[in-house]
Amino acid sequence: MVLSDVLLAPLGLAALLLAVPIVVLYLIRPDPQELTLPTFQFLVAGERQQSATPFLERISRSLLLLLQVLVVLVLAVGLATPYVTVSERATVEETVIVVDTSASMQTDADGQTRFQRAVAAAREEVTGTTSIVTTTNGGEVVLQRGTPTAAEGTLDGLSPTDTPEALSGAISQATSLAGENARIVVLSDFAGDEWTTAVTTARGRGLSVDLQQFDGGGDGNVGFIDRRFSGSAVTLSVKNYGDSSVTRTVQLGNAQRELQLGPDDVGSVTLPVPAGGSEARLSPGDSFGTDDSVYIAAPTDAAVDVLVLTNDRNRYLITALSVVDRVNVTVRQPPTTIQGDYDVILYSNVDRSSLLPGNVETGRELVEDGGGVAVLAQDTLPQRYRDLLLIEPGETRTSATVGQTAQTQLTRGIDFQPPDEYISGSLRSGSAQVQLGDGTPLIATEDRNGGRVMYYGYIEDRSSFKFNYQYPVFWKRAVYYLADREQLPALNHATGETVRFGNTTVEGPSGSVSGPTVPLQRAGFYRSETRQVSASLLDESESNTAVEALNQRSGTAGNLTRTERRSVPRPLTEYFALGGLVLALAEVGYLRRRGDL
Repeated sequence: MVLSDVLLAPLGLAALLLAVPIVVLYLIRPDPQELTLPTFQFLVAGERQQSATPFLERISRSLLLLLQVLVVLVLAVGLATPYVTVSERATVEETVIVVDTSASMQTDADGQTRFQRAVAAAREEVTGTTSIVTTTNGGEVVLQRGTPTAAEGTLDGLSPTDTPEALSGAISQATSLAGENARIVVLSDFAGDEWTTAVTTARGRGLSVDLQQFDGGGDGNVGFIDRRFSGSAVTLSVKNYGDSSVTRTVQLGNAQRELQLGPDDVGSVTLPVPAGGSEARLSPGDSFGTDDSVYIAAPTDAAVDVLVLTNDRNRYLITALSVVDRVNVTVRQPPTTIQGDYDVILYSNVDRSSLLPGNVETGRELVEDGGGVAVLAQDTLPQRYRDLLLIEPGETRTSATVGQTAQTQLTRGIDFQPPDEYISGSLRSGSAQVQLGDGTPLIATEDRNGGRVMYYGYIEDRSSFKFNYQYPVFWKRAVYYLADREQLPALNHATGETVRFGNTTVEGPSGSVSGPTVPLQRAGFYRSETRQVSASLLDESESNTAVEALNQRSGTAGNLTRTERRSVPRPLTEYFALGGLVLALAEVGYLRRRGDL
């Protein structure tokens, strides 16, 4: 056995040389002078025999020398850093715990969810310094370098979300937090294999990464995986992840359909969407209840009543509006009085002499009541529109080019073609959604006192846009915008998305949340004073709760599933330093007893 097998710094033994001058001083010091006292001669029984080796006798009888040499010996060995070999885990003082809070961790197994078992295991991994990262929002640090008490309190306060897995981001976040000798513990069901790259990166940094899997109770799951809207109906898709055929009933409002699903089969049902929204239920349920429901938000009054005021019946516009589901179109020719309640009024090709003051005033009142008004371009725009016309009209021009298009819900994905002729002008108020090359607004909007106003710059009989297949799409969006009726796809989201509500309080499944943006972490309805949206788990991979055990996987995931067991030296320097201190104190006590102190 060489010194390096027991000492990390053998050079520290050079401190033993300090014992040499101590011994030499004891050898060269003069012998004490003996004096004969007659008074005590009678106590001497005989003449003391002289030792054959007087200097060895001197050393052996000097307890003080022995203590000093032992102090030097202990301190020298301490400087050489003796050690014992132990498991690396026993030496870790900093731990970063990654807890999977994704939806699949709510899978029930024998009365406990995967998440509950993972949190219980996480408590056993707490060390002197502990950081905690969850998969929420792609990797959220909920505790950074906290005490054991803080770590246990943080773990007790965790709860699962209804969002898809984001384990890779959480492990990457943990890697960036971990110190040089920290240990990362990942507690998850390890669905998929996207997390493998993050684990490889962490281990490449020399960090110990321990993977603990919780995968029980996931066999035979059946759940919703998709939701598509068409008009006022919704098509729901259901997948059977089990190995046997099942029967499921899908119920939404008062309507229900039955599905027969074979192993790994997908079935769909189409049902009408109730006004105001409701919850689609899959029955019977199973061990993973999150994907057994889909929440669907819808306007309370889904129909949009549109009045078109025109003296030249615009058949392209009327046809485009007529094919939009739940849009009721009424056409009136000025001069006329407007009777009835409408959500939207469109002024198209109106003769200036026929437009009555009351026709315009009705539009202003509608905007004040929260409705919408649109003015469509024509050769000569009536001055009577005044504030309902968002541009200051100029001359008629040709050879336009489309410049900037804002990416809003009204214009996104639509290819606006250059108009053959247009009315040049500048904005009076509002903002341009589509702008021509010379700065003239082609589409402009303004939210005003709770209502909405729009300017449509195409002169209909001299525009090719009306032949575009996206023309009805634009007008569907336009009337829904003007009536403040969001379309069903805009009201219904997947969990994990973020929705803008504005600066208001939103009531969600987990309580009140303040805007302006709200992350949809739990499935259910999110309501403000003026708006309601829904969030549902619709993720095929997250619903596949029958995950394969880590020790049975092949490829990259299989190679990473090993639990690293590395041995490291544990220095014993502090124990030797303590021993040296004890010996030094013993020396002081001996000197005091002998009377030298």
